[in-house]
Order: sequence, then C-alpha cells, then structure tokens
Amino acid sequence: MPTNVDPTRLAELPIVQAPMAGAGGPALAAAVGRAGGLGFLAAGYRSAAVLGAEIEELRSLVGDVPFGVNAFMPQPPPTRAEGELTARYARSLARAAARYGGSVGTPAPGVERDDWDAKLDLLVAHPVPVVSFTFGLPDIEAVAALRAAGTLTVATVTTPEEARLAVAHGVDALCVQGGEAGGHQGSFDNPAAPAPYGLLTLLTLIAAETDLPLIAAGGLMTGWQIEAVRLAGASAAQLGTAFLRCPESVASTAHKVALGDPAFERSVLTRAFSGRWARGLHNGFAARHEAEAPGVYPYVHHLVAPIRKAAAARGEADGLALWAGQGWRLAREEPAAEVIHRLVDEMAAARKASA
Repeated sequence: MPTNVDPTRLAELPIVQAPMAGAGGPALAAAVGRAGGLGFLAAGYRSAAVLGAEIEELRSLVGDVPFGVNAFMPQPPPTRAEGELTARYARSLARAAARYGGSVGTPAPGVERDDWDAKLDLLVAHPVPVVSFTFGLPDIEAVAALRAAGTLTVATVTTPEEARLAVAHGVDALCVQGGEAGGHQGSFDNPAAPAPYGLLTLLTLIAAETDLPLIAAGGLMTGWQIEAVRLAGASAAQLGTAFLRCPESVASTAHKVALGDPAFERSVLTRAFSGRWARGLHNGFAARHEAEAPGVYPYVHHLVAPIRKAAAARGEADGLALWAGQGWRLAREEPAAEVIHRLVDEMAAARKASA
C-alpha cells in the first residue's frame, strides 16, 4: 500500500523541475535543488552506467539535498508491420540527413527496453530519494523493491484510467500531465492520435478519485499558475520549459534561441522526431515529416537522433526537436535560482491577491 508520503515535501518549495532528456542534467537539477525545489535527472536514452555517473555527479553537487530520477518504461518490441514502416521512414529521412549534414540512425535490437533492468538494479542498490516513471508502469515487484530501498515513487499519468492503474500499483504519488506540456506525452500506450486532457480538467478528475499527492504538469510557467493548480488539488507543480533557457540547461544553443524567436508562432504535438506524441515548436522538420512518421517508439527516435545532432551542431533550429510547452513565450534567459525566486515571489503575490 502507498506510504501516503508526499515526495514534494522533501523539498522546501512545491516546485518540481521536470526531467528533460537531452536538456536537463546534474547542473540544472542541482541548481533547482539548492534553490529549494526538487530537481530531476532524466534517465531516458541513457545507459545505466551513464545514469550512475550522473547520479554521483549530482550528489557531489548537492550533498543531502533531495532529488529525483525519471525512467522511461520498456515498450513492446515492434511488430513485423511496424518494422516495415520504420524502414520506410528511414529511407525517407535520407534527404533530411543530407540537408543537415548528418546520417540516419540505426536502432540497436532491444532499444525498446531502454536498459531498464540495469537501471532498476542500480536504483535499488544505490537508492535515490524519488523515482518517477514515464510511458507506463514497472511491475508491482519493481515498485515494491524501490520503496523497500527507501525511494518514493511517482507515476506520470495522462488520463483518469492511467491514474487508477498507478494507484493500484502502489505508487506514492502521481504526476498529472496535461496536454499543454512540452516534450513527450507520458501516456501508457502510444495512441494513433493524441487526445490529451487539459491540465485543470485532468487534475480535477483525478483529485476526485484519490488522496495520493498530485504533481501538476503542463504549460506551467508562473507562480500564479502554481497557486492555481494547488487550489485545484495539486501538492506541487512541475515545470520544464521554464528552465530550458537557463545556463544550467544543456539544451542546444539553437533550441534556446528558438524559444525567444518570435518567428515561431505555435507549438504542436508531433510524432516526427520519436514515434510518440510530443509537443514542440512547429518547424520545418515537423512540417515535412509528421504525416509519414510511424508510431514506432523508440525506434523512430534512434533514426532521427543523429540528424538532430547534426542540425544542432550547425545551429539549425529547423531540424531540431524544439520541445516546449504551450507557455514557452514566457521562458527567460536567466539562472535556475532566479527562476525559482521569481516563481516564489509570484506565488506570494497570488496568495496576497486572493486573500
């Protein structure tokens, strides 16, 4: 049974830094943690060995300050038909690779498991304060093993049905992700079409069904919004895009510049970069490839990754996955600690205004 311990109470503030594969890292998580929030490392697309090194680096930076690690859950292997669709997409991507001076990736067999078994062994043997799950749930025995090691567990959910499954698995808290969120939608399956709930509606529905602590995620950029979701039932708010332009973020320079570029007019949900629905700024790559991108995750990610790397090296935002939530225009180029301090001031102003 859940411990009814709120993972966000480990930090001084009800502010969680979203785990962002390819944009977060030890420096960002440490800066957020030292400022009073709960920083997260993203374990997705990393080997257990690399993750272990990042955890040790983060510990060296923060000492006893709590932090979390987010893991992507294993996915089913592709069917024969999905393999054929992936091969067809790979052939189509050759032109994009030539455009940016890169190459089409070659996914290794078994990439759908994302080294999960070794990561679980690492996290049980060397426990961290919090572990969250995205793209599904591990088996109940894995949740129990983490909790027995002293780790609090958080499941990312995008529907009330997913929330019920997570509660039945015995997790300690839920990260309630609305469709406004930047980056990947953390849904348990990989639907043919996105049908995300808005955050406030989803938060209200899930809060009516469970007493577990809820972390609200999706388009949140200000302290005023943090206070709003707390009034709606959340214990804390998770923000990702708000930290993307920070110097501690390892997002590419082109990505950071794009977030402040008025030429980008909207964010969209696309499968073109990974085979799963993810929200980012609408650019040329998404426009050219969305219609043909198969829903075969993470194989599509590994096909596209070298192309994205080449585009980043050339500073071409047109070829990048410019992950961003719907509130991206409010992202500022400032240190993470200043983001936290501003959010705290805005939260205080919101409470004063509503008193």
